[in-house]
Amino acid sequence: MTAFILFAGSFAAEWRNEDCKKQQKIITMDTSKLNHPIVKAAFEAWQKGDAQLWLSYFTPDAQLLDDGHPRNFQEFSTEAIGHERFTSIDIVKDRGLSIYGKFHSDTWGNFKTYFKFHINGNSKIYKLEIGQADY
Repeated sequence: MTAFILFAGSFAAEWRNEDCKKQQKIITMDTSKLNHPIVKAAFEAWQKGDAQLWLSYFTPDAQLLDDGHPRNFQEFSTEAIGHERFTSIDIVKDRGLSIYGKFHSDTWGNFKTYFKFHINGNSKIYKLEIGQADY
């Protein structure tokens, strides 16, 4: 019985180790395609799961559209960040304001998505459009 517990504990530790390695790969993904400095900084905060830093790039009254439907931006940010992340950046367009890629959500699984950032004259993001992508 003791050998089984040691084996199971060793297996669980190895699984957590592997999970951390996968997460690290996601967090440190190549962001060289991102050419807009505000978008790149916000994206990197999202990937790191840093809600405070992520929110600092947005206006206090930032709007969120999810597949065209309004959602509460603050709730989305605090609930999703750390549980959702891009696993690849496939397309960047609109002068670097739109990102399309593969995405992982702990709740919804894996799918293609887009994040479209709208930035005001004060270099703050005032609207974020997100949704499932078809490309």
